[in-house]
Amino acid sequence: MLPALLIQIPLAVGAGVLLNLTPCVLPAVPIKVRTILSATGERLSARIASAALFTLGSVLFFAALGVATALLHLQWGILFQSRLLLILLSALLFVLAVANFRGRGLPIPASVASIRGARFFEPFISGLIGGLLSTPCTGPLLGGVLMFALSQPTINIVAIFISIGLGLAVPYAVLILRPALLEKLPRAGAWSDVIRKSFGWILLGAAIFFALSLAPSAWGTPLWSLFCAGLLTWLAVTFVRSQEPAARRAVTFLGIITAVSVYVGTGIGSPQAIAWQRLHAGDVVTLPKLGRPAIVEFTAQWCINCKVLEKTVYRDSAIVQAIRNRGVVPFQADLTRPDPALERLLVSYGGAGLPFIAVFDRDGREIRHFSGLFPGASLVSALNKLQ
Repeated sequence: MLPALLIQIPLAVGAGVLLNLTPCVLPAVPIKVRTILSATGERLSARIASAALFTLGSVLFFAALGVATALLHLQWGILFQSRLLLILLSALLFVLAVANFRGRGLPIPASVASIRGARFFEPFISGLIGGLLSTPCTGPLLGGVLMFALSQPTINIVAIFISIGLGLAVPYAVLILRPALLEKLPRAGAWSDVIRKSFGWILLGAAIFFALSLAPSAWGTPLWSLFCAGLLTWLAVTFVRSQEPAARRAVTFLGIITAVSVYVGTGIGSPQAIAWQRLHAGDVVTLPKLGRPAIVEFTAQWCINCKVLEKTVYRDSAIVQAIRNRGVVPFQADLTRPDPALERLLVSYGGAGLPFIAVFDRDGREIRHFSGLFPGASLVSALNKLQ
């Protein structure tokens, strides 16, 4: 197994690096950026310590997750089924958003601040938080690496998980060690203050997103409406008060991003949508009896990538039309809360995490599945092959 492990470990490191490009890591970006910028002015020895502690935080989180996976057979993203974790994470992100608006870093407890070298608490916690927020997107990205890991001895599983954490931290550790790579950025000014405060809105949005996993669905529209109204008001006031052209350009850029996000998130211009039916574990045996093809999407309220697909790919008129033309029955399996039967079903279809969708023919046979983010054209092609 050693040669195979030597191949899988570099793949796991690479997957960890790519995790930084997934939507799940977006809420951690403000925390990581602050860690980088706060360390760049330090001595080389201090930067080395910051980079090492940042990496250690990420690696320790994934090492613990690897041990839990090996001993408890946990699935990726299973942590987010915990109400306690979602409450703590939402509260932490809210506190970080407020601290960011006030121009401060991670709140450090007095007991920790009194310890010499407490300034290194921030990079360590940043690494931990980055690892935690990445987990819902990790399973689909790793694919075969994860399936290989789960069949290995505990030590091999932990080694692969550590490799993922290492890959996740590497880009930021490099920037901390080589601040010269940041010298191409424009000099700080009013524009950078606008960007810093926009990071606070990202953290606040993330806090709302995870909090809504615990709240009634009816709360979603009012909370997001208030959030968008607050953000747009801040952008308008900031634009009027800004004197520097660079700051106004930054506000305009953020305004465009906000408008596009609202347009996509609300589904404006995409009136068609898939009429999903809730799938329960006991309904699976009825799939072959439908006499019609079907699709089963596994999703959760806390899965950011799932929401991206549901607001973009699954609103594609070509997909909606293909489902109608082929008489496909669309089912949705909700894993927001623990459901062992549905989790076993996900694994039986070859799923390693969310999002995941499987396509079945009229006899209930799985003909194709997709994990993670994927282009709508691929699903249209699979649907059009159904008889």
